Amino acid sequence: MRRSIFLLICACCLSLTLQAQEVRNHNLEVAKNLEIFNALYKNLDLMYVDTLDANKVITKGIDAMLASLDRYTEYYPEERQKELKTMLTGKYAGIGALIRYHQKLKRVVIDEPYEGMPAALAGLRKGDIILQIDDTVTTEKNTSFVSSHLRGEAGTTFMLTIQRPSTGKTMKFKITRQSIKMPEITWYGMRPNGVGYINLNTFTGDPAKQMRLAFLDLKKQGAQKLILDLRGNGGGSLSECVDILSMWIPKGQQIVETKGKLKRANNEYKTRLEPIDTVMPIVVLVNQETASASEITSGALQDLKRGIIIGVRTYGKGLVQVPNVELPYNANLKLTTSRYFLPSGRGITMEEGIKPDVEVKPDTMANITLYLDRLDSTEVTFDYVVDYIGKHPTIAAAKDFHLTDADYADFKQRVIKAGFTYDQLSKKQFGELEKAMKFEGYYDEAKAELEALKAKIDHHELASDLERHRSEIQQMLEQDIVGAYYFQGGQLQVGLRNDKTLQEAERILNTEGEYQRVLNKQEEKKE
Repeated sequence: MRRSIFLLICACCLSLTLQAQEVRNHNLEVAKNLEIFNALYKNLDLMYVDTLDANKVITKGIDAMLASLDRYTEYYPEERQKELKTMLTGKYAGIGALIRYHQKLKRVVIDEPYEGMPAALAGLRKGDIILQIDDTVTTEKNTSFVSSHLRGEAGTTFMLTIQRPSTGKTMKFKITRQSIKMPEITWYGMRPNGVGYINLNTFTGDPAKQMRLAFLDLKKQGAQKLILDLRGNGGGSLSECVDILSMWIPKGQQIVETKGKLKRANNEYKTRLEPIDTVMPIVVLVNQETASASEITSGALQDLKRGIIIGVRTYGKGLVQVPNVELPYNANLKLTTSRYFLPSGRGITMEEGIKPDVEVKPDTMANITLYLDRLDSTEVTFDYVVDYIGKHPTIAAAKDFHLTDADYADFKQRVIKAGFTYDQLSKKQFGELEKAMKFEGYYDEAKAELEALKAKIDHHELASDLERHRSEIQQMLEQDIVGAYYFQGGQLQVGLRNDKTLQEAERILNTEGEYQRVLNKQEEKKE
């Protein structure tokens, strides 16, 4: 017995000695490499043919070092502190509107005012051409310049001069900048058959309070089932995420655990509020842009069999950052310190993400629609929408609004007349096929068939393509128009009309026994 105890003590001592040696070796390597780096830069500064910009060179070196770790650990020198603050709070001070550069006018214009923000409250509209900000003329400036002048300290006032395309008049607006933050909930409302719908835009700000109010309102309206849309939600506060889950999960249930190198990075997060409803069926919609706190929300509901997930695999951000590690000279480091682990013990990685219980891949946008939406140098779509707004002081409710056949015919003629062109994917891929067959020696053998196929591709005219893809092009137009009257919430409602993922969620919720069947499949996977 004494011999066994003696051997055990020796083993422990040896293990501690080895561990101590490893620490000493690690510290030596750190010191050695820092000394090398310091000496290297001193020699560069002394002998390099050109004078070095210390801020530029060292920052590049730091960025390259951090990039070798993960994409979320970032260095913020003093001049980037405002950027860091905006990222952490989701707030900035300005007018609350998207702006864009109009290719044809060669001017910066208002694209999309935010509801309840200074631009919208002052009466600015989509298409307004920005001419002057106080005494600064902006007619020859780019979006970056104009944006930097529109932003400023909250509470400061300036004069904005614009030209309104529908009237040609020059107008002046006195605008007071305020802290700008997108709404936590883009839109919520009732769908058919007692299904409530909530689109949660972010976990930054005060989303738990807004979610609680929205959910209670839906229940008051008769909601018996819930669809929570987290598509495009990049996350935010972990505590807000836990409080949101508290609405549907019993108090005291562990939602997520964080584990890191330091003891203070290890934490357990449990629901701390009494739930509102622990039995209502919940379907969560996700996509590849669903990240961080959104993944914890959907993953926890899935692990606890409290909801099902529909869509495609999520982004895969299971890392926790401390956002404000202070460095000398007013610099900061946003530092990854731990990893998230869900109730089942699984992590969230880029390779895995949260896998849906039911996969539904969204429709891909036709190439012509993509070009008309954002890549069109003639700006024909933007101008059509601006003209439509100028001619229609009001329109139907967002859910009821539709362009008429005459409206779409007018749009088609504008596109054709504008000389709109786009990169036809079929023609591009056909060219690649031709090259490959010539390279491999098969071209002459299939020449007749290839020429026949080429003739068919070339025959597809712009007018026929506009008609062939009318459904999605018209929905794009209707979203843009509705957004000018009913803001982002209105745009969302139009987008939900032909939403395959939403339709599948409603099918499952409204088919007797289907929701429970999918829940049971979760259990089968665990076993």
